[in-house]
Amino acid sequence: MTVEQVKETLNLRLLAGEAGLSREVTGCYVGDLLSWVMGRASEGDAWLTVMGNINAIAVSTLADTACIILTENAPLDGDAAKKAEIHGVAVLQTEESGYRMALRFGELLR
Repeated sequence: MTVEQVKETLNLRLLAGEAGLSREVTGCYVGDLLSWVMGRASEGDAWLTVMGNINAIAVSTLADTACIILTENAPLDGDAAKKAEIHGVAVLQTEESGYRMALRFGELLR
């Protein structure tokens, strides 16, 4: 399933990184501690977090996650949005909690 399909199915808003919508999503990772995510998220994961700063874009790039989904309407700051566009990292947003989104994601990946 692509990031675009996840976006449409889960009714997410695209905040930045339209070029990343064609990436393949193969899993899901939930976490906000950047160093933890960097060492544990897998390539192709949709990363659920509230971290919408430039460091999150760097971690997503290093871990090669398929996208970032900001939960609980967490904002994406301006510098992060610019960096996401440069690196083709799709950043999506939802009002749902990380827990609720992870449950929905689990159903989607079955």
